[in-house]
Amino acid sequence: MNETMLAVLGFATIIMIIVLLLRNVTVPALAFAGVSTVTSVILVATGTFTVEEMGEFIASGVAGVHSTAALFIFSVLFFGIMTDVGMFDRIINALMKKVGSNVVGVALMTCIIAMIGHLDGGGASTFLITIPAMLPVYKRLNMRPTTLLLICVTAMGVMNLLPWGGPTMRSATVLGIDPNELWRQLLPMQVVGVVIALATAVFWGFVEKKRGAGAETAPQGIVKAEEYDALEEKTEDAAENDLARPKLFAFNAILTLAVIVCLVFVKVPSYYIFMVGCVIALLVNYPGAKLQNKIIKSHSGPALMMASTILAAGVFLGVLEETEIMNHMANVLAAFIPQSMGRFLPLIIGVLSVPLTLLFCTDSYFFGLLPVLISIGNQFGVNPAHIAIAMVVCRNCATFISPVVPATFLGVGLAGVEIKDHIKASFFWIWGVSIVCLISGILLGVIHF
Repeated sequence: MNETMLAVLGFATIIMIIVLLLRNVTVPALAFAGVSTVTSVILVATGTFTVEEMGEFIASGVAGVHSTAALFIFSVLFFGIMTDVGMFDRIINALMKKVGSNVVGVALMTCIIAMIGHLDGGGASTFLITIPAMLPVYKRLNMRPTTLLLICVTAMGVMNLLPWGGPTMRSATVLGIDPNELWRQLLPMQVVGVVIALATAVFWGFVEKKRGAGAETAPQGIVKAEEYDALEEKTEDAAENDLARPKLFAFNAILTLAVIVCLVFVKVPSYYIFMVGCVIALLVNYPGAKLQNKIIKSHSGPALMMASTILAAGVFLGVLEETEIMNHMANVLAAFIPQSMGRFLPLIIGVLSVPLTLLFCTDSYFFGLLPVLISIGNQFGVNPAHIAIAMVVCRNCATFISPVVPATFLGVGLAGVEIKDHIKASFFWIWGVSIVCLISGILLGVIHF
């Protein structure tokens, strides 16, 4: 197959997966594995690659996501243990007592936590810090988990522009400059993005409030402000059950904090940190193999479901990345840009970045598409840095709604949301945020034609 046909096959593969997910035909794991297998069969049948080569590509793709799968398994287990012991109940009750039914305050708090959590540039760790802490509060106030994810990914998108963030480093590598230099150029756009992220939290907080979240009528079991004392008494009574460990609250809180701090500052694999956390949590809270086995089995369902999805997504990424199909897709898209519009390339790619994020993984987007667009821009005297800035800022906004980004599955899994619902709820809002950031870059002189 020639490059054009490979690109067409790539587009067909992605479109089919998106259709299957959005129409709820099958679960994500089956969609990724099944469609990727069909694509592999076509590649082998046409003589493009051998069965052995496709096997190596798939193995490489799965190897690239296995750490995320392991991270999800042990993070689900760890936070499940912390829920079983009742640690989150006490924290949430104290938080709710201060925040009350202030839905807007909860939404704003979500944004701030996500921004702080994303200072290390890790999407997975940010989801693990933010969602388990805030999801119970959202449920208590009858706020939608899709709103939690929307606020989270908006905050993460603008914070991921830091010099040590993956997209900024990739763009700087292509440009051949220091990441700090590129970051200093796009900093005004990031500041605007931070303001937009905070405004997003406030706006959607009011939207949730208008829906009835936090209302005095306390729909769906929401706890009224005057009932917090009674709730705490009930929580203490509930603590008498077999799994709650109220006397170990201080220990479990310190352990959780230590795990989060290690995620940010200790340079070891994140899944290993959660492994150690699980070991300590199980040995202290639930001594004995029988009880430990019971705890692990109780949380195995959601862990297995999302781990299988992530591993199947690895098959998909291996088939499209290792065969260089994504690079061919980038070349085809670049060819559709009229030569007469070359000087407006930063504007064009900025507007299209969010939809393209759903099709291209980070590496193929920056290492595949960016060099091609820079070559086109050079013909019209376009500053390569302006193209890179438009791509990195606007694309970053949508990073964590993309089905080709493994951390996305971690986020939706923790929030208990289907990826199709996450994309539906976030896509157009995130696209709007990216366009506002792009316009601000033009008005502030960061990007010019």
